[in-house]
Amino acid sequence: MRKLVHVIGAGLAGLAAAVQLQRRGAQVVLHEASPFAGGRCRSYYDAQFGATLDTGNHIVLSGNHATLNYTRAIGAADELTGPAMPDYPFVDLATKARWTVRMSAGRLPWWIFDPNARLPNTGPADYLTLAPLLFAKPGRTVAQTMRSNGPLWDRLLRPLLLALLNVEPREASAELTGVMLREMLLAGGLACRPLVARNGLGSAFVDPALRLLQHGGAAIRLGSPLRDIVFADNARVAALGFADERVAVDANQAVILAVPPEIAQSLVPGLRAPSRFAATVNVHFAVEPPFGQAPVTALLNGTAEWLFASEGRLSVTINGAERLLDTPPEELAKTVWADVAQATALPAVPMPVWQVTKEKRATFAALPDQETLRPGTRTRWNNLMLAGDWTATGLPATIEGAIRSGQKAADTLLNQPMERR
Repeated sequence: MRKLVHVIGAGLAGLAAAVQLQRRGAQVVLHEASPFAGGRCRSYYDAQFGATLDTGNHIVLSGNHATLNYTRAIGAADELTGPAMPDYPFVDLATKARWTVRMSAGRLPWWIFDPNARLPNTGPADYLTLAPLLFAKPGRTVAQTMRSNGPLWDRLLRPLLLALLNVEPREASAELTGVMLREMLLAGGLACRPLVARNGLGSAFVDPALRLLQHGGAAIRLGSPLRDIVFADNARVAALGFADERVAVDANQAVILAVPPEIAQSLVPGLRAPSRFAATVNVHFAVEPPFGQAPVTALLNGTAEWLFASEGRLSVTINGAERLLDTPPEELAKTVWADVAQATALPAVPMPVWQVTKEKRATFAALPDQETLRPGTRTRWNNLMLAGDWTATGLPATIEGAIRSGQKAADTLLNQPMERR
C-alpha cells in the first residue's frame, strides 16, 4: 500500500522532504502556515524596489551535494551559477587593498604554497593553524581550539567563518567549524566554488519543487497552520489539528515536522531545541554592477561584509547582525552604500533605490551549548520525524543542512517497517 505522509512546513527542509518522499513513491500532503512556500529562503515582489527580491543572499558551495541533487531532481540545476574556479576576491575598505584567494582545483591545497594564490603576507605554515579544528572536541569554541588572531584569521578565516556560521567565529562551535572545513578545504577547491541563484531563490529552490510535487499528485495546502498534534498511547501520532479541520493519521500514514524550533516545541511534548538565534541584515540596491564585478566579493573593515552582484542589482549581506537591528533602515542603507560605492568605484551620490531586510532569527546560534540542544531526526513517536536546519544535521544552519535534514527525514521514515494494526 502506498504510504501517505503529511509534511508540515514548506521551507527548504519541508520541500526537500516532500520531493524525496514523492520520488520514492509516497503520497504527499504538504501543509504550510504561510500563504507562500520557501520559508526564509524565498523570493517576493517588492513594490518600493520595483523588482523581485530574495529574503536573503545565500551562497551554495559546489560541494553541497544534497543541494545540487535537489536542484537536479526538481529540474533547476541551471539556476545556480558561479565562477568556474574557486576564486574569492576581497576588498579591505580601510586600506583600499584588494586581493583574490585562488584555491587549487584538486584535493591537495597547492594554493597555499603559491604567493599569488594565497592570502598576501601569509606563508604555508600559517595554514597549519587550521589543523586542530579537524579534530575538535564537542563543547569547545573555535578560540579554545585554534589560534584566532593574525593576518590569516583577520583577512580570510574570520570573514569566511562568519558567513558560514552567522556568529562571531571565535565563540562558535569548533566541532561545527571543523565539519565545514572538512567538507570544503579537504574536499578540494572544486568543492568550494561559490554558487548563487541567478534568477532568485524562488526560481532555484521553491517554484520548480512545487510544480514537480503538483505534477506528481501531491496535495499542497498553503495558509494551513497546524494547531496541535494528537498523540496516541501506542507511541504514534493519531491526528493533526489544523485551523479548519482535524485530520486522522491512520496506519501507514506518517508526519514530518519541518517547522521552526519554537513552533516544533509548542507541538511536541518535551522537545529540546536551540534557544539562541543569530540575525542577518540584507541591503539591496537597484543599480547595474560595474563591468567585470565578481558575483561574490568579501568586504573587510566596513559595515558591509559580503557583496553580491547580479543583473540590475548589488546586494549586501551582514552576518551576526544583532547590533544593527535597531538602526533605522535609511541610515543603514546610507552606511552600506558608502562601503559598496568604495568597493565598486561607483558614485557615492546619489544613492540608488534601496531596500533593507532584517531577519532577527535567521539561524540558530552555532555555539557549543546550542549544538547540544539540536534534536535528531527520529522522535519517540514512530510515525513522526523532524526536519530543519536546526536539527542535528552536523552542519550550521545552511541551505545544505536544511535540504539534508528533509531528505534524511523522508528516507528514515520510508526505510522503517510498515505499521500494522
